[in-house]
Amino acid sequence: SEMGADVILKATQVDGVYDSDPHKNPDAKRYETVTFQQCLSQRLNVMDASAFSLCMDNNVPIIVFDLGPHGNLSHALRGLPIGTLVHGE
Repeated sequence: SEMGADVILKATQVDGVYDSDPHKNPDAKRYETVTFQQCLSQRLNVMDASAFSLCMDNNVPIIVFDLGPHGNLSHALRGLPIGTLVHGE
């Protein structure tokens, strides 16, 4: 890709992308995988809009995960299943 990246790791304070704000809604559901289009149509706030568009336009997947728990960054770097994978169609 023109970004020179195979994947973007998005470390946050929640463990992935949810269908609603998990801090406000205890019944919020976390996605294991979600497409760029689903994020747009459901207005899921994954990251800054211009950064999200750049990833989508270049078909670079985004892994959204919680940076807090020990080992999570290592899991993400090794490609182990963690958080939510945002991807193309």
